[in-house]
Amino acid sequence: MDLFKKCMEPVELCLTDAKMDKNSIQEIVLVGGSTRIPKIQSLLRDLFNGKKLCKNINPDEAVADGAAVQAAILNGEVSEKVQDLVLMDVTPLSLGVESLETIGSVLSVVVPRNTAIPTKKQKVYTTAEDYQTNVSIRVYEGERIRTKDNNLLGTFALYGIPPAPRHVAKNTETFVIDADGIMTVC
Repeated sequence: MDLFKKCMEPVELCLTDAKMDKNSIQEIVLVGGSTRIPKIQSLLRDLFNGKKLCKNINPDEAVADGAAVQAAILNGEVSEKVQDLVLMDVTPLSLGVESLETIGSVLSVVVPRNTAIPTKKQKVYTTAEDYQTNVSIRVYEGERIRTKDNNLLGTFALYGIPPAPRHVAKNTETFVIDADGIMTVC
């Protein structure tokens, strides 16, 4: 049962991200493989206060149609069928670094989840120790406060920081994500 309930978390997160209340949802359309599971359908009905679920659409066709539309747009094939559609790629998870200003394992988000790409985001950090001349920077993706609960994407070191009391020397972390979803951190 705990795994079934975990399936409801993305639905609730989607509502939160859209800043919508579940009572403002007019229709619930089921697409994708897990929506065929009767227990998932029951939990969705319960979540939306008994609202009827729309099962008129073939879930496999809906996924395939979405992929075909995305492919047409990426190939520059703008026809009447897709000309009015706007598809935006977004970051599925927040991106950030282990906070450089605190000693510990706290995630400092630079690019919040659902940021449209391409994007360029920057954040200024200071040193955590007196007269620190270098720092190791760990880049993570995820939504948790503690870095150990997120995915480590990579590390790099920054050398040559001018010696100064802590919180005086500043450096800027820049995250650039291009239209292909390739991320550069500097």
